[in-house]
Amino acid sequence: MFKALREKKLEFLKWRGVAMTVSAILILASIALLATRGLNWGLDFTGGILVEVGFPQAADLPALREELQKSGFDDAVVQLFGTEKDVTVRLPAKEGQNAEEIGNAVQRVLADFEPNIDIRRIESVGAAVGEELAEKGSLAMLIALICIMIYVTLRFEWKFALGSVLALIHDVTITLGFFSLFQVDFDLTVLAAILAVIGYSLNDTIVVFDRIRENFRLVRSGTPINIINTSLNQTLSRTLMTSLTTLLVLVALFVLGGAMIHSFAEALIVGVLVGTYSSIYVASSAAISLGVKKEDLVQVQVEKEGADQENLADYF
Repeated sequence: MFKALREKKLEFLKWRGVAMTVSAILILASIALLATRGLNWGLDFTGGILVEVGFPQAADLPALREELQKSGFDDAVVQLFGTEKDVTVRLPAKEGQNAEEIGNAVQRVLADFEPNIDIRRIESVGAAVGEELAEKGSLAMLIALICIMIYVTLRFEWKFALGSVLALIHDVTITLGFFSLFQVDFDLTVLAAILAVIGYSLNDTIVVFDRIRENFRLVRSGTPINIINTSLNQTLSRTLMTSLTTLLVLVALFVLGGAMIHSFAEALIVGVLVGTYSSIYVASSAAISLGVKKEDLVQVQVEKEGADQENLADYF
C-alpha cells in the first residue's frame, strides 16, 4: 500500500488552499468554543476533594453514583483506579464549604454503601494550587513553542521555523477545541498529552523539512511547490506508518487502559491525527506562503560530480 502511494506522486500542495481554509475554520471554531464554553477543568486545576477507596469485590459504579446523588453530591465524579475494586471519588471545590466536612460526609456515604470499604486516602486540592498549575502549564507550552522556533531557525531557516510553530499552534488549538466541544475533563495528564503532541508533531515536521532541504540542494530544476510535493511523497510512507503504529497503541490504551487514562489517550489520539495532517499540509503550506525558495537553503560550495547527486527527474 505504501509503495503504491509513493508511485502515485500525489499533488499535495495542489489542495493547499482547501486545506488551509479547513484549518482556518477549525481554528476559529476552536477559539470560539474555548471563549464561550471553556475547558472542563479537572480537580488538579479547580481544587476540590479526592477520595480513594478499595472495595472487597468489583465496585458497582452506577449504584455508587446514584447513592452519592441521593446524598446531595450530584457533581461527584466516580471512576475506577487500577483494578475493578479500586475507586476514586472526585468532588469540585465549592465556596462556603469546608473540605474536611465534605470528606467526612463522603466517607459516611461510602461506609453506608459498603461496610467493608477501605478508605485509603482523602486529599484536598486548594483553588490556589489549581490556579498555579494552570499558569505554569500554559507557561510550559509557551516556552516549548519558543524553544522549538529557535531550534528550527538554527537548523533550517526562519521561514521553516515559523511554519513549524504555526503547525504546532494549529495542532494544540484544535485539540483544545475538541476538549471544549465534548467537555472532557482537562487535568494534568491531558496537559502532559498536549506537550507530547507538540513533540510528536514537531518530529514529523522535522523529517519532512529535512527532505525538503535535501531536495532543494540536489534538484537543479523545478519550482518550490514541485520540490516540496516530491519531498512529501518521499516521506509519506514513513509518516503514515509512524502515525498508524502510534494510533494502534493509543487506541489500546483508550479501550483497555481504564478510566484514569482515557483523557490522556483521547488527547493523544486527536493530537496525532491533527499533527499528521498538519505536518503534510500546514507546515509546508505556511513555508510556501512565506516565500521559501532554493536560495534560502542552498549552501555556497563547490559540488562534487556524480556520486553525491541524486537523479530525481522521475518526480517531475
